[in-house]
Amino acid sequence: MLAVIKTGGKQYKVAEGDYLSLEKLPAAVGETVNFTDVMLVENAGKVSLGASCVGGATVVGEVVAQKKRDTVLIFKKGRRKNRRRKNGHRQPVTVVKISSINC
Repeated sequence: MLAVIKTGGKQYKVAEGDYLSLEKLPAAVGETVNFTDVMLVENAGKVSLGASCVGGATVVGEVVAQKKRDTVLIFKKGRRKNRRRKNGHRQPVTVVKISSINC
């Protein structure tokens, strides 16, 4: 069984037992998270597709960790001006383990 969910402005294809790194969610480690924006559900060859969401379908996940991604370096250089600026950014993410897909 697999599903396509939408969270944080992105779509993810998930199955039970998968680990996902999502944009930061307001949940503590060990809490469960319900995703109600389910775009598609596939169960034993039968596909359920909604206009925007599949009615009554939810995906349940457990928060495993709150961490940061690897550093993305930003380097700006002015041409022939001896102007340099180096900066970095680490995006916070939530790691979620998919527990069940309910349709």
